[in-house]
Amino acid sequence: MAERSTAAVDVAHNSGEQPLAADAAKATADGVDAKNGKASDGPVPEKDGERPAAAPAAAPELHSGHKLARRYRLEECVTRLDGFSSWRAMDEKLRRAVGVHLLPADHPRARSVLAAARSSALLGDPRFVQVLDAVEENDLVYVVHEWLPDATELTSVLAAGTLEPHEAYQLVSQVSQAMAAAHREGLAHLRLTPSAILRTSTGQYRIRGLAVNAALRGITSDTPQRADTEAIGALLYASLTQRWPYENDAYGLRGLPKGVGLLAPDQVRAGVHRGLGELAMRALANDGATASRQEPACTSPEELAKAVAEMPRIRPPEPAFTAPPEYQHTTYQQGTYGRPAPVGLPTTQAVPPVPPPPLQSRTGRALKWGVAALLIVALGLGSWQLADTLLDHGKSGGDNTQTQQQGPNDTAQKKEPVPLSIKGAQEYAPDGSPQNAGLVAKTYDGDTSSYWRTRSYDDGPEFKIKDGVGIVYDLGSEQEVSEASIALKYPGDRTTLTLYAADSMRPSKGGVGSMKKIAATTTKDTGVKLTAEKPVKTRYVLVWITAMPFAEYEDFSKAGYKQGISDVKFKG
Repeated sequence: MAERSTAAVDVAHNSGEQPLAADAAKATADGVDAKNGKASDGPVPEKDGERPAAAPAAAPELHSGHKLARRYRLEECVTRLDGFSSWRAMDEKLRRAVGVHLLPADHPRARSVLAAARSSALLGDPRFVQVLDAVEENDLVYVVHEWLPDATELTSVLAAGTLEPHEAYQLVSQVSQAMAAAHREGLAHLRLTPSAILRTSTGQYRIRGLAVNAALRGITSDTPQRADTEAIGALLYASLTQRWPYENDAYGLRGLPKGVGLLAPDQVRAGVHRGLGELAMRALANDGATASRQEPACTSPEELAKAVAEMPRIRPPEPAFTAPPEYQHTTYQQGTYGRPAPVGLPTTQAVPPVPPPPLQSRTGRALKWGVAALLIVALGLGSWQLADTLLDHGKSGGDNTQTQQQGPNDTAQKKEPVPLSIKGAQEYAPDGSPQNAGLVAKTYDGDTSSYWRTRSYDDGPEFKIKDGVGIVYDLGSEQEVSEASIALKYPGDRTTLTLYAADSMRPSKGGVGSMKKIAATTTKDTGVKLTAEKPVKTRYVLVWITAMPFAEYEDFSKAGYKQGISDVKFKG
């Protein structure tokens, strides 16, 4: 990596680029509306002197399966905008998913992107998504960065609702501290949008696109610290209110009413934590106004991090407590021995139970003769009933064979399956590249209008670049699974589904080839029922998709081979 000689945030500005039109400053972060070319994460308000660059050349025409440096295999294009494209790729050398930004070497921002990527790589802070490589090769410039399969964009988190006060506190604390460290090294972000913030499965927040996202779009600022601080304030404001603190809608969030200015968070939504609401107002540009206590505005991530540290710590919510079942006494404890002696009666007066008389005694001999007599009577009655049955059989011929008593196995076969409850689920991605991990719960939430959706692929219906995609469901305990009903989003030729019995929520040994198959089917409809020939006892069930129909563009998902699941039910 080249040694950093200047702040990466100023690279684009100092390279002599001409200013862009105002629309270019409203580019997306990492998603793009493939239908109309608009940003999927909404417009970015121009603040603090952002100056987008001139309209660039067209993006390189690459396709899924193309390899860079004989190592990085492109799999899916996630952004194509302003002459550059961003991809999810596979590092075939280390067998892991990575992200790749691509643009032509003669692109007016190519030099800026290389310099920003190399400066960001030198930081080496684990709170940022790391730049792994920055190369100019074969008339292409590409930047390779980490891909976090278990992380969820803040955009998706906020779509589900506001954050708890403790979670919002963790967000502003972690992001402000990370950006303060970056600014101490001369690096700014300038594109701190909800799509640039990732929440990992452990609850940590990581920032992607440090310096690089701004360089890709030619965004600069004369006051980078103030710009990043205001962006953090906007993230906190959105986390508390589920509203974007500007008049325009953005990132799936509604903006504020036009003409009323910046409202305090507690005026937008009831029950907002007072301290966090005031902190958001101090970080946002508010025409000189601050919080209700007239505390000074925060103009840098360092000041914001100090203000967060001075707040009383917000404790996490108490975990839900389920009362244990009422204690049941055993037969032994309910007997005379397990009970305390009556009040006033000395324990020495307790009379031990009288043992039963031995069979050798007079009483024992009488008992033996009584049992023998009963056996003789029973045998006589049984012989008489058997003879009577045989006589009836001779009279009625073979008709009696149809009225024989059913055995226990016949009763079990006619038993109707009962619904099995789903306790949890998560994506199964043996190649380390999940589809939409944050939306798995929508497949069993009882709402058929919500759904989980795969990525869109250029080849199909069968997968070409992976074995398949799927979700593992936890039934809570081992159950006999006999059938499954699955509601699909897209009809067409064709969807292939298979049910497997998995050994855990994260099957790791042998892949689906080592799992026990429960049932399989292929359909062209949006609803399918899979029935096992014989019930399989398991706790974890994998729904595995190996073929998907072609579907048109919809809801920021480009046209291609894809499928979605809106409802899953198991019976056993």
